Amino acid sequence: MHNLECALLELPQDLVTRDQDILSSYLTDFRRQYTGRTPALLRPRNTADVQTIVRVCAKHGVAIVPQGGNTSYCAAATPSDDGDELLISLERMTRLRDLDNENLSVTVDAGIILADLQRAADEAGLMLPLALGSQQSCRIGGNLSTNAGGINVLRHGMTRELVLGLEAVLPDGSLYSELAPLRKNNSGYDVKQLFIGAEGTLGVITGVSLKLVRKPRETVTAFLAIRDIASLASILSAAQVQTGEAITSFEYISRTSLNLLFNAKNNLRHPLQQESEHYVILEATTVSPVLNFEDCMSALLGELYEAGLIVDATIAASQQQRAALWYLRENIPEAEVHHGGSIKHDIAVRTSRVADFVEAASRLVQDRWSGSILSIYGHVGDGNVHFNIVAPPGADKGDFRKRVEEEISPEIYRLVFEMGGTFSAEYGIGRVKLDLLLRYGAEGKLEMMRRIKSAIDPNGLFNPGKVLPWALNPFIDRRGSGADRV
Repeated sequence: MHNLECALLELPQDLVTRDQDILSSYLTDFRRQYTGRTPALLRPRNTADVQTIVRVCAKHGVAIVPQGGNTSYCAAATPSDDGDELLISLERMTRLRDLDNENLSVTVDAGIILADLQRAADEAGLMLPLALGSQQSCRIGGNLSTNAGGINVLRHGMTRELVLGLEAVLPDGSLYSELAPLRKNNSGYDVKQLFIGAEGTLGVITGVSLKLVRKPRETVTAFLAIRDIASLASILSAAQVQTGEAITSFEYISRTSLNLLFNAKNNLRHPLQQESEHYVILEATTVSPVLNFEDCMSALLGELYEAGLIVDATIAASQQQRAALWYLRENIPEAEVHHGGSIKHDIAVRTSRVADFVEAASRLVQDRWSGSILSIYGHVGDGNVHFNIVAPPGADKGDFRKRVEEEISPEIYRLVFEMGGTFSAEYGIGRVKLDLLLRYGAEGKLEMMRRIKSAIDPNGLFNPGKVLPWALNPFIDRRGSGADRV
């Protein structure tokens, strides 16, 4: 009998789903570029169930693909099309294990939806700083596995910076558990960091302890029309000084991105009277009951007007107006889909070089395909730019995508590399960016990744074909890898 079928028969049947109608919703990646196959979906209820699954699969040499909310932009949670990998979803593991108000920490199962965790923190009078566009469906285990970013990285850091403790099932079924929510723990290697950003290739994360922060008493949100993209760094610096380093978000939106959204949703209205080619949405928060951030923001805008850095601005006067401003930023990806989708480039450079990159990359694209629509936006306060290319009206979208991916995208990534940046700021590697990691990854780092993978998962059974480039991974069949895609 085939090893895979032997494993399925040995597993507790209440953890196994074989119904193909149910399975179909788990097999295509978020961007609908890859569809895999699997004979079964495994849905554990707790950490012990995960250990049982992993031990049985290890015994029979069956590969496992962990899946959270299936929101990866890099197909990190999609099985191969060979049909010889099992999917394991932690969607039934949603328990809030502990919330310590005085310690400002929370411990949860890895399957909890991010928005549900945010609500639990809010009900306790606290806040989880991690905030993403996909927070209504992504799960915290996936956020850890991809080291997710989001809109609050500028002040609170990536997901990695929020993790106090972690629990994960290793490829042999043993358990690594170090969940104590301690701020200081200098007892040897910081092992939990291995699993953050590993995209399920080293272990199945089953639990996590996270930092919480006090809920802001005051939030001030402003929308600025800036005169010149070259002034981004100066505006950010002035904002941080005027607010005492309290800026949580500093987001750039190009006029083109905004227009894509207005064209897709004609009920929306521009928040400013005077338009510009470049906009910034910035937000500052404080827990202090005495600081007046409205005065800080008014002083900031006065300074920026006087310096000629902005041409118009507005400050949200209510929570409704704040939500309306953020709606403009958060729905640009949907607008791109409305216009036929985009070729995405999730890059990061040092904040002082963001404007240089945008200008150089824009020239590069227009020189090679005049009329291309450049949808440029992102978390530029931390150097992360989403440089997306949308097909011009009338272009064959399939041909356009193929030519951009083959001729233009490599040049954009080369430019990023020459500027000392990265081709993956917050999306991860998955199966989509394997070639890019092999081409631009630091040689010493790649060798360490190979050794770590070999030591922890010597049979290559955890999330095959993801994160580790094929040239460095001797365990994995190349079929169905998607490694030729960038």
